[in-house]
Amino acid sequence: MPMWVLWLIAAVALGAAEVATLTLALGLLAVAALVAGVVGALGAGLAVQVGAFVATSAAGLLVVRPIARRHLYHPPLLRSGTEGLVGRSAVVLQEVTGENGRIRLMGEEWSARSLDEDTVIPPGIRVDVLGIEGATAVVYPREALP
Repeated sequence: MPMWVLWLIAAVALGAAEVATLTLALGLLAVAALVAGVVGALGAGLAVQVGAFVATSAAGLLVVRPIARRHLYHPPLLRSGTEGLVGRSAVVLQEVTGENGRIRLMGEEWSARSLDEDTVIPPGIRVDVLGIEGATAVVYPREALP
């Protein structure tokens, strides 16, 4: 059996292992084995095939894998749902205390409470939404209270 066929068998085995484990490493080694198989099928000797495998796998593991991992674990650029409301500005409709109150946030009326339990925010004051807990916005006044 020619050596290039063994490289292709190794590529298929490594590719199947990558699908099972999702490590990003075995798939790159499968590509390197495929390159070595192609080099062998073109008539190159065993030393050139091994060199092609080593060079391709080193390039994949040292260059491609870190870039792929960085993009894989990159946080989403668009915040949606309640996460999209954090950092927004709102207007107090009904006095907000450390326990309850009402605000207008993005055109909707929300229940709210002050971040600081001792702070009382009167109606008409602009506040920043610092978090959402259930259906309640946690807010803090944008400017110093009178």
